[in-house]
Amino acid sequence: MKTIGEAAKLSGVSAKMIRKYEEGQLIPKAKRSPNGYRVYTENDIHTLKFIKHCRKLGFAMNEIRELLSLWKNKKRKSSKVKEIAQKHIQDLNNKKQEIENMLLTLNQLVSCCQGNNRPDCPILNELEN
Repeated sequence: MKTIGEAAKLSGVSAKMIRKYEEGQLIPKAKRSPNGYRVYTENDIHTLKFIKHCRKLGFAMNEIRELLSLWKNKKRKSSKVKEIAQKHIQDLNNKKQEIENMLLTLNQLVSCCQGNNRPDCPILNELEN
């Protein structure tokens, strides 16, 4: 059994996020030591590492909850996991396109702005529309 600090160090997940994952029911409520401190098992730490990896890939909490459920279910269908991953890829591609559009617009606005001591500014003109 590991304290929350030890679990954080071993998993790479901060103690604050461990508490948040516990509140969000991504991990089970921690057992308590006789002095009332949270304690975590090796399995809990393994789960935290799984969650951390999911977060690094940008999965949302609800997606992680679903992936955790599938990960723990040895009778799962990989097609469901693939479906979640494919939807996430589509979401990321949509966000990428939105960012590319924002960059294009901002680059055009910046190139039109003189950036001098005059008050005229095409960036602000665009933002007010």
